[in-house]
Amino acid sequence: MLELFQTGLSSFYWGHFVMWLIAFGFIYLGIVRKYEPLLLVPIGFGMLLVNLPLGGLFDYIDGVPEGLLAKIFTYLIAGEIVPCFIFLGLGAMTDFGPVIANPKTLLLGAAAQLGVYFVFFTALLFGFNMKEACSIGIIGGADGPTTIYLAAKLAPHLVGTLAVAAYSYMAMVPLIQPPVIKALTTKKERAIYMDPQLREVSITEKTLFPMIGSIVIILLVPKSAPLMGMFMFGNLLLVSGVTDRLAKTASESFMDILVILLGVSVGASMPAELFLKPQTLFIFFLGVVAFSISTAGGVLLGKLMNALSKEPINPMIGAAGVSAVPMSARVVQKLGQEANPRNFLLMHAMGPNIAGVIGTAVAAGMFLSLLE
Repeated sequence: MLELFQTGLSSFYWGHFVMWLIAFGFIYLGIVRKYEPLLLVPIGFGMLLVNLPLGGLFDYIDGVPEGLLAKIFTYLIAGEIVPCFIFLGLGAMTDFGPVIANPKTLLLGAAAQLGVYFVFFTALLFGFNMKEACSIGIIGGADGPTTIYLAAKLAPHLVGTLAVAAYSYMAMVPLIQPPVIKALTTKKERAIYMDPQLREVSITEKTLFPMIGSIVIILLVPKSAPLMGMFMFGNLLLVSGVTDRLAKTASESFMDILVILLGVSVGASMPAELFLKPQTLFIFFLGVVAFSISTAGGVLLGKLMNALSKEPINPMIGAAGVSAVPMSARVVQKLGQEANPRNFLLMHAMGPNIAGVIGTAVAAGMFLSLLE
C-alpha cells in the first residue's frame, strides 16, 4: 500500500501552489490569449512539472544535475548549444531586406539597447556584482537566447531566473510596449504615414550582407562570434538560392525541436524554492524596467530622426528596435493602423527589429569581452 511519505503530498507546501498558478497563467496566455504559445505553453508546463514534488525531473545532487529536464537544461541550454543553434534558425527565418534598404534603421536598433545599460548600472547600485549586472541588463534587449548565452557564461546560478524573465517579457510585448509608446508619442506622431514600398534589394546584396556583416561585427566584437556567426550563417542558407533544404530544416523542424527543449527545460528550472525569493522577484522587476526603457530609447531616437529627416519617419518604428522578432514590429503595425488606417508600418519596423537582434548580440559580446 502506498504510504503518504511516498507521495508528493509529503513535500508539498504553499509555494508549489503559487507556482502552479503562475504556470497556469503562462499556459492561459499562450492558449487563450495566443501570446507566443510556442514559448509560453512549454515554459508553463515545465514550470508545472518541476513544482510537483518528488518528480525528480530537475534536481541537483552534490552539484550534479539529476533528472531528464535538469540534464537537458544543464548540458544543452546552459551549455550554450541550444541558444546558438536557435540563432541559426532565426537567421534562416530573417529577411535582411528592410535593413539593407534603409540602413539608418540600424541606429534605432542601437538606441533600443538603452535599457540594457540603464539596468546594468541599476543592478550594480542594488548590490549585484558586475557579472550578474551584465546578465540582468541584457534582458532589456528582449532576446531570450542571448540572455541565456550571456548568463551561462557570466552568472550560471541566474540562468533559470533570467531565461524565464526574458521569455516572459518577449511574450508579453503586446502588453508592455503600447503604454510606453503612447506615453511618448502624440496621436499625430503615431499617424505619420510612411510609404510602405521600400526599395527593391537585389539577391547579390542579400547574399553579401551576412558575409560582410560577419566580418565587420566579429572583427569589432570577437566575443559575439558564436551568436552572430550562427545568425549570419542561417541567413546565408536562406538567401543563397542553393541551400533551400537546409534553410527550411533550420527554420522549421530543427527550430521546433530546439524550442521544445528550451521551453520545457527553462520552465523546469524554476522550482518554488528558487523563484519565490526577493532577489528573483527583483530581477523580474528590473527586467520590466529594462524592456520599457529600451522601448523608450528607440521611440525617442525615432522622434529625433523624424525632426531631422526630410522624409517623414513614424517614431513608433523605433520601439521595434528591441529584438523581440517579429512581435514588437507587429505592435508598431497595430498602433500605426489605429492612428491612421492608411499606415502600413510593418516593413519599416522590421528594419529596427532585425537591427535589435544584432545590437543585443553585440552588447552581449561587449560584456563578455570586458569580463571573461
